[in-house]
Amino acid sequence: MTIEERRRMLIFRSWHRGTREMDMLMGTFADAHVPNMDKTALDEYEQLLTCQDPDLYDWKCKRMAPPVEEQSAVLELFLKHELAA
Repeated sequence: MTIEERRRMLIFRSWHRGTREMDMLMGTFADAHVPNMDKTALDEYEQLLTCQDPDLYDWKCKRMAPPVEEQSAVLELFLKHELAA
């Protein structure tokens, strides 16, 4: 798989999480950031996509801190991501 195919796959997965809220959060994040990610960042993002929606939502809403093993530069970027108004 080429890096471009991988990026397209990750963007698709981001928009098809299962809940509308996470589709919007992850999908808009992926549209904005995945096209410019290098292999290391794509690896981190792919790991982030394995996390459960309720956990990601709680981390995004600052209800819970992400566990140390999930911390990454991409997670920090996701937590700072804002939806356009």
